[in-house]
Amino acid sequence: MVTQLPSSSQKDIIYPDSDGQPMADNTKQFELIVWIKDNLELLFANDNNVFVAGDLLWYAVEGDNKLRQAPDVMVVFGRPKGYRGSYQQWFEENISPQVVFEIWSPGNRISQMAKKFEFYERHGVEEYYLYEPDVVDLTGWHRRNSKLEVIDQMAGWVSPRLGIRFELSEEELQIYRPDGQRFLNYLELDQLRQQERQRADQAEATAEQERQRAEQERQRAEQAEIQLEALRALLKERGINPEKL
Repeated sequence: MVTQLPSSSQKDIIYPDSDGQPMADNTKQFELIVWIKDNLELLFANDNNVFVAGDLLWYAVEGDNKLRQAPDVMVVFGRPKGYRGSYQQWFEENISPQVVFEIWSPGNRISQMAKKFEFYERHGVEEYYLYEPDVVDLTGWHRRNSKLEVIDQMAGWVSPRLGIRFELSEEELQIYRPDGQRFLNYLELDQLRQQERQRADQAEATAEQERQRAEQERQRAEQAEIQLEALRALLKERGINPEKL
């Protein structure tokens, strides 16, 4: 009698948290990934149902641990913030990332980027942005019906999902928040925080000076009242009615 071994169930499949690939090939690519990811996290810091991640493996289909991508940056609306070793879509109410960013590096190949595009188009990405820093070129795709269609003009384009605006100069990509403020890098954000702390410290010092000045005025008023009462008492002792003076 031949006993047939049970096939592996989907629960036995391992979904690694790493694909063994580096996050970035060079400092420029790394800085751009962090720049976009951190600014998007700041933009949606007060919305608990927007999840932003960088270089996180996204598994699209349960039971297939080969069908995956790790966008340089991805944004998921409708999912809570919090730790994830990987983004396993079937545990996320089957919500796919709506927006992804990729930063082109010298290590990228056309075939590799074509596979990424096919994956993003097939699995529901609404907006896909690919930036090539060496030539300062930004390409974007926006979903219409079931296809990702190229955006003809990226300069001045406003992301329907994120509300951010893209601008390109001869030297670099600039991104602006819905309120018009420019995306800042880490050093600029740190300088801004220092300036805000200095303004807060200065405001606190000014408020303390005002409190001290008010206290001095109160003390002077009390002293004047004490002196006035003493003078009234002295006049009364001498038979003079101070109210008739």
